[in-house]
Amino acid sequence: LLSHQGNGPMRGVFLYLICAVSLGFGLSQPTVAEEIVAQFNQTRVSITTNFEGSQIVVYGAIKRDSPAPTNKKNHVIITLEGPSSPIVVRRKDRVMGIWANNAELGFERAPSFYAIMSTAPLAKVIDEATDRLYHITIPRAIRASTRNRDAEQTTEFTDALIRVRTSEGNYVQSEYGLRLLQDTLFQGQIDLPANITEGAYRVRIFITRDGQVIDSQFREIDVRRVGLERWFFNLAHEQPLIYGILALFLAIFFGWGASTLFRYIRP
Repeated sequence: LLSHQGNGPMRGVFLYLICAVSLGFGLSQPTVAEEIVAQFNQTRVSITTNFEGSQIVVYGAIKRDSPAPTNKKNHVIITLEGPSSPIVVRRKDRVMGIWANNAELGFERAPSFYAIMSTAPLAKVIDEATDRLYHITIPRAIRASTRNRDAEQTTEFTDALIRVRTSEGNYVQSEYGLRLLQDTLFQGQIDLPANITEGAYRVRIFITRDGQVIDSQFREIDVRRVGLERWFFNLAHEQPLIYGILALFLAIFFGWGASTLFRYIRP
């Protein structure tokens, strides 16, 4: 009896240790059954005097620890976001026969460039809650000022900003812009326009299923001016007076040089 009573607590402790070790081992196992493996054709873009744009090619695969569900389809989304800054959007209306600014809305931050590609229409790829959480779509990537409480006005000005920057080639949405082969391999291409802003461009890659994100990956691409273009850019922003004098001198010099050259060439 004494032996049985003595082994009881020890047996309980032993079972407790087994459960704890098993639980710890289970928690140490990866909880993500699918993850992204991706690469880019370039991670640095140089803006020179003759820069006419560039292309970012993203390719990769979905790595799995177990077979994918046969009754549910995976989707991939890739976004490329340029540096953000505050911006004010103004609306012009005809007032007493004259076009004038009649309303405006400030945005706390709006990406200078934003491209999004997906393997299907976004409405089928992500749900509203996921978009609110990750700010994936273009309207969600733009943050309106919290001082504005009129949802209809916010939507109107957001649509106007998207329309203008889309026409400039700075906002791009390409549904079916990504190819997903055998539910594993994917590849897409994003075109950067010539008027891009320098800075760190954030790339986000999402795997989704049933409208929710399964895994995501974040990278950065550095876009910088180089060479003479960089020197003039720094001079214009750090020493504007010297830049103005230099620009005036160069204009006079080249104007005089062209005039002298034509005077000698003309018969």
